[in-house]
Amino acid sequence: MSWPSGNARAAAAGLPRTFWVLWTGLLINRIGMLVLPFMSLYLTQVRGASMATAGVVVACYGAGAAISSAVGGYLADHVGRRFTMVAALVIGGLGVIALGFVRDIRVIAPACFLIALVAEAYRPAMQAAVTDIIPPADRVRAFGLVYWVINFGVSIGLSLGGWLATRSFLWLFVVDGVTSLIFGLIVWRMVPETKPAHAAGAAASKSTGGFFAPYADRPFLLFVLLSIAMLLVFMQHLTTLPMAMALSGVSPTSIGIVLALNGIVIVLVQPFMAPWLARFDHSRVIAAGALLVGLGFGINAFAHDALVYGIGVTVWTIGEICVLPIGNVVVADVAKHDMRGRYQGAYGLSFGTAALISPLAGSI
Repeated sequence: MSWPSGNARAAAAGLPRTFWVLWTGLLINRIGMLVLPFMSLYLTQVRGASMATAGVVVACYGAGAAISSAVGGYLADHVGRRFTMVAALVIGGLGVIALGFVRDIRVIAPACFLIALVAEAYRPAMQAAVTDIIPPADRVRAFGLVYWVINFGVSIGLSLGGWLATRSFLWLFVVDGVTSLIFGLIVWRMVPETKPAHAAGAAASKSTGGFFAPYADRPFLLFVLLSIAMLLVFMQHLTTLPMAMALSGVSPTSIGIVLALNGIVIVLVQPFMAPWLARFDHSRVIAAGALLVGLGFGINAFAHDALVYGIGVTVWTIGEICVLPIGNVVVADVAKHDMRGRYQGAYGLSFGTAALISPLAGSI
């Protein structure tokens, strides 16, 4: 037995069936995440929008995602993880397909907000479900696998998206929406409710204060604010980075390949880095990772071809590996059992907030 195969078996051993169902659904869904990475190119090249207008539209999606994360976490704690995931994935998937047929920018912008408001609610519910079914001792391993499969799927999807974009941007919307519908069907048929039975009553007893409980946790709030600062840079890969590559003359296919390097590096490197990083203090690992993210995006200022952009992607991806998986585990560990959805939603709010601000700042 080779070491890599033995390491892979050890990483996957002993996790429950429900986890693997969610893992499979995530793989399908992430392969189909095609619209958001190519939205700025679609708006500028097909709809004739300016870079500033494209930034505003993508920011509308970020605004919807920010609100959706908090609301989705609340619903996950009060209504249930399963219902929240199914509703978000099905309604969001149908919305994405419909968006592909919209022509007017004045309609596309609010539609992006509404779609994100619904579609992104599945994330805190899914993360809360993983926390429910995985004991603390196995959470680093489980969230590492979630992180790995998301990026594996995205690396495939970005290459697919670049190829589809050269033929018809409409296919990006159709494939994206259909894969969300498939994930919703998988959850509906194969994933039981995981929310602890006594959590609903405990959460409800806190009334309005329960919704804001994560934001009253000062150490956690500081962690969220620092995450926003780092993500303001990191989120540029969804907005200004594709536009910068296009302005440098990089073809849509090459843009897809360069962006796919992010997932490829994670898939190849993260399983080997994770055991090594676990030896160090989490805060120092996250800080070092944030510095690498900044350095990697700084390389873009000197890039004029796909090769140099690819070097930048590789550097900030190493930083991402140091930050995001450990961050997810920290949130899972600090959340009380009746607030898992809300804490995950509050942490997800940092991603939505950054997705709102970064395209506006990057496209000025």
